[in-house]
This record gives sequence, C-alpha cells and structure tokens, in this order.
Amino acid sequence: MACRQCQGIERQFNVREVARDLKTYRRNGPSKTTRMLIEALEAAGVEGQSLLDIGGGVGAIQHALLRAGASGATHVDASSAYLDAAKEEAERQGHAELISHQHGDFVELAPEVSAADIVTLDKVICCYHDVVTLVGLSAERARKLYGLVYPRDNWWLRPVFPFFNLLLRLMRRDFRVFLHPTKEVDALVGRHGLRRRFYGTTLIWQVVVYGR
Repeated sequence: MACRQCQGIERQFNVREVARDLKTYRRNGPSKTTRMLIEALEAAGVEGQSLLDIGGGVGAIQHALLRAGASGATHVDASSAYLDAAKEEAERQGHAELISHQHGDFVELAPEVSAADIVTLDKVICCYHDVVTLVGLSAERARKLYGLVYPRDNWWLRPVFPFFNLLLRLMRRDFRVFLHPTKEVDALVGRHGLRRRFYGTTLIWQVVVYGR
C-alpha cells in the first residue's frame, strides 16, 4: 500500500489489538453504534441485497446483514490482522462462502471493486486523510444504501484530535485520526444522488444512512 496512513493502519490494528476486538465482539456482539447502523439498514430492507463493507473489521455488519437475508458481502480492509480475524469469524458463523475479502487501501483498489446495493464505512472516514476521494469513490458504488459511522464535529471534540495525533507522533506512529466536518461529508455524499434516510447520535459518534 502506497498510502502512508494505510501503512499506519496496518501497524495500529495489529494482531494483539484485533484479538481484543474479536473477543469483545464474540462476547457482546456489535458495538452500540454498529448496532444502530445495522438496525437502520435492516429497517430500509436488506433481503437479497449485496454488501460492500469498507474497513469492516471483524465482520460485524457483514454477519448481521447476511443473517437478515443479504445475498453476499465484499470486505475491503487495510489491516491484514482484521482480515484474518474476519475470515476466521466467517468460518465460525458459516458465512465463509458468502464473503470475499480484499486487503489494501480502498481508494487504490476502487477500480477493481464492484458496486453493491449497500455500502458501509463504520468508523472508517475518521481514519483516512482524503475524505473527498474516499467518500466519493465509496458513495458512487452504493446502488441503494450508504451507511456511515463517524465522529460528530462538536466544538469540544475538535481539540481532542490534534492532541491524540500529537501523542501518536511522539510514539513515532504513522497512524492519524481525522475529524471531518459533517457538512462536508453530507455534501460529498449528496453529489452522488444519495439523501439522508436515518440519522442518530451518541455522545461522540453519528450514524447516518443515505438512500437513492
């Protein structure tokens, strides 16, 4: 991967970190915001629909939507540790034949990635520097629904991100976090003919589903 941030993702989300996430998922199921996204997508209808899950982690969205009747899923992730864990979990849940996995930067891989009825990015755009390209390429591949979970751009969160990035820099890590403005993300998605169907928030996160 030529993208320095993606190289940082590979090192940040390593085998030890991913093992903790997989253990938590198996014990508790999807996180609160992931459940919010799943429920909003299911309410919009997923029966017979294909899924493109970008940065899908251990595969929580994939398994939930497949159980709800989705026809299949493609999982693209910059973390090889997450992909390995996702493949293991797909085998465990009996979904291995319904999910294809691709390792790398979605922006680089996009020409090879087919459109899907549903496209999801759960806590992904806050881990990517070029929101314009990432949202543009992913939104144009959503035939029906487009789901995002990303941080709210509240005033009190804005100083947190530079401070966290300073800590990462002092630890000599390439990984960074980004607080992309909600208005900018909405505008980028809207350029591809998608409009909000669902909006929910927690203290830090916002969950949005767009549809055509």
